[in-house]
Amino acid sequence: MKSLASTTTLHNGVEMPWFGLGVFKVEEGQEVEASVKLALHAGYKSIDTAAIYKNEEGVGKGIRESDVPREELFITTKVWNADQGYESTLKAFDESMEKLGLEYLDLYLVHWPVKGKYVDTWKALEKLYKDGKVRAIGVSNFHIHHLEDILEVAEIKPMVNQVEYHPKLSQVELLNFCKENGIQLEAWSPLMQGQLLDNEVLKEIAAGHNKSVAQVILRWDLQNGVVTIPKSVKEHRIKENADIFDFELSADEMQRIHALNEDKRVGPDPDNFDF
Repeated sequence: MKSLASTTTLHNGVEMPWFGLGVFKVEEGQEVEASVKLALHAGYKSIDTAAIYKNEEGVGKGIRESDVPREELFITTKVWNADQGYESTLKAFDESMEKLGLEYLDLYLVHWPVKGKYVDTWKALEKLYKDGKVRAIGVSNFHIHHLEDILEVAEIKPMVNQVEYHPKLSQVELLNFCKENGIQLEAWSPLMQGQLLDNEVLKEIAAGHNKSVAQVILRWDLQNGVVTIPKSVKEHRIKENADIFDFELSADEMQRIHALNEDKRVGPDPDNFDF
């Protein structure tokens, strides 16, 4: 973990950057195009979008208008809940690829564990993987029991599980389960949508390193072995978020941050969502 180019190796040998840009709630068109180009110019290699974000076209345009070779990038998108099921997932994938304007995808995720559908959806992802259309496949917002359902029937086990993860929701059991099963955990909403930026413990730790609270949280993710993809549309914030490779949190600091956990979510619980 020495720079933005640093990667973790997924269980199939594919290298995934530890750090990337998320584009949830970034507007299609000029805003998302600019955000992607700023990130790639700053050295980011990983961009995470989803069909439901409705900005895949802008992400693709931003990629094409940057001067970074496609093979150096790691692009993720996700199949939305309404499109889950075997045939409908294959169709949704083609639609996403058309919008992105890419010949292949680096990571395709099942966005939420839709009851009665996510196993069939997983089978579709396995087909896409076997057909060479995706370099890695995974899930998002899966609890341990959802993962166990997949592992029971999977020919190919998930490479990634992207979940809400931050100091107020440290998901220790899930992280340990994923590590034991060779599944890379990835954090969405790592900054808890800004709700942690005034936390006194984090402010004190940040001051000791001459870093921002956001940088401390993102560094904590990495030191826990969790890939992270903070969202921003501002150039200075995109650069600041990535400036986390020149310091290290001590074991005591890591523990103090762990102690902030309250099992508190800003997003829906994967066992209780209705979309």
